[in-house]
Amino acid sequence: MTPPSRSELIAHLVRTGIAGHVNTPRQGNLRHYRRLAEGDPYHRFGLSFDRDWTYSEVLALMAKRCGVVADPEHTSGVDTIDPDRTVDALEALADRMARAARGAERIMFATGHPINLHATYRAWKEALVRAGCTVVTGGAGYAYEVEAGSAQGRRTLVWDEGIGLVTDAAGGPRHSHHPFAMEAALEDLERRGEPWPQLVIADHGFAGAAGEAGLSVVGFADCNDPALFLGEDEGKLHATVPLDDGYSTEDYRPLSEYVLDRAGLAPGGGDAG
Repeated sequence: MTPPSRSELIAHLVRTGIAGHVNTPRQGNLRHYRRLAEGDPYHRFGLSFDRDWTYSEVLALMAKRCGVVADPEHTSGVDTIDPDRTVDALEALADRMARAARGAERIMFATGHPINLHATYRAWKEALVRAGCTVVTGGAGYAYEVEAGSAQGRRTLVWDEGIGLVTDAAGGPRHSHHPFAMEAALEDLERRGEPWPQLVIADHGFAGAAGEAGLSVVGFADCNDPALFLGEDEGKLHATVPLDDGYSTEDYRPLSEYVLDRAGLAPGGGDAG
């Protein structure tokens, strides 16, 4: 497909609900902000913070970096993601990918939303490999138990076409917020004396744990997941892309093509950068 212009991409984001008025309910957003401020590790994605963030500070930062409604009296109903902020962050991602391509960097991709984001990450990974980058993986087979909530059970780290994700006991891909799989991957690389990735593109706990380890990270986050935005504000992530992360693969395709085109990595395009 022909890559969209910035204005065409913004229109697509708003039309689909990836940004603009999103399906992520306001009351859920505020509940997660409060839990993060209270120190709930599940909502911290493996990140530690330089200071204690209050609930009101988390909301103010999410309004600034993500575009949610700033008014604390808006407590239920529809919330928003600013599509301009989404595209700004995608452009930061594209520029970082172009730099990775120029330097033939070691790269890692991982997702806690494998049904929705795997294909997008795979397309970017393949483009970077064509440009000379090396895919880094580690810790395959590491397993941990999820003991709370409705999604209890064993999770295992796998690398599917070079993209990290966790599966359940039946081998099915599972949504995950936890940082444990990324922590295990990095520990495995260190144990084997292999270099860590120079760029990580990920989401949820995969991104948080990589940022906590000091790597160059671009993370994807919905408006109900504030941790990566706080991490970016404190300098632990290179950029955080605000978007509704629950859509189908095809809905993200214009976004994917826009990034590849800006990075100079689209098939048949010129050199990166």
